Amino acid sequence: MHPDLEKLIVLQAHDVEAKRLRDEMVALPKHVAALETKAKATQGQRAVVLDLIAKEEALRRRQESDVKDQKAKIERTRKHMDLATTTVQVTAFEHEIAFAQAEIGKLEDAEIESMERSEELEAQKRLADEAVADATAALDRERIRASETVALDKTLLAAVEEKRQAERAEIGEAALSTYDRIAKAKGTAVAEALNQKCMACQMMVRPQRWNDLRDRSNDDTMMTCESCGRLLYYDPARDAPQRKTVPVESIAASIIRSL
Repeated sequence: MHPDLEKLIVLQAHDVEAKRLRDEMVALPKHVAALETKAKATQGQRAVVLDLIAKEEALRRRQESDVKDQKAKIERTRKHMDLATTTVQVTAFEHEIAFAQAEIGKLEDAEIESMERSEELEAQKRLADEAVADATAALDRERIRASETVALDKTLLAAVEEKRQAERAEIGEAALSTYDRIAKAKGTAVAEALNQKCMACQMMVRPQRWNDLRDRSNDDTMMTCESCGRLLYYDPARDAPQRKTVPVESIAASIIRSL
């Protein structure tokens, strides 16, 4: 393997880690902002339920007041009826009382319906209270986690940047220029070739190039993937066939069977 290529593999690992840390530092505040929006939306939904509950309570107060007014009207009408001198007057007063009693019945039915709606709204309020509490707790936890993680990421990034700069100083100018150009276009510049395939783009490597990659005496050339253009490297340890181990129990069993 070309000496600079070995260093570029290490440099890429540092670059990938640095990018991960930067991405995380950008993503976490956005994540917290999304949770804040969710918490506000949950609080808004709860506020709507509270407003509906207040309106139902106000409606029942008006209904109760109207019932009292109708009952007072009935009392006044009965007093007037006691003083009536003709059948026509008595009949008119009876109609007024009957009408008032019918209005009371309607108001009491409406009040029962309002109470039923309030019960449903109270159940929604309990759910809304739980949702607000959960959203608030989650937001508080994520704020703390994000703050701690970003602070740690800054420290880690500083260390990675130091390693990156040290590694770049050890790499030849031509190799570094090629690496930077490919990394800018592709995101990564170095890819492993395994099983005659570029592991970055998953395209097959031509047999001749595959043989050249595997040739340990070929240390002067850095080869690229003909499909994606990344610098290729071959790790013989990764491609070496694995020895198949036989469990001791299987060996003992085969011996017993042969007896």
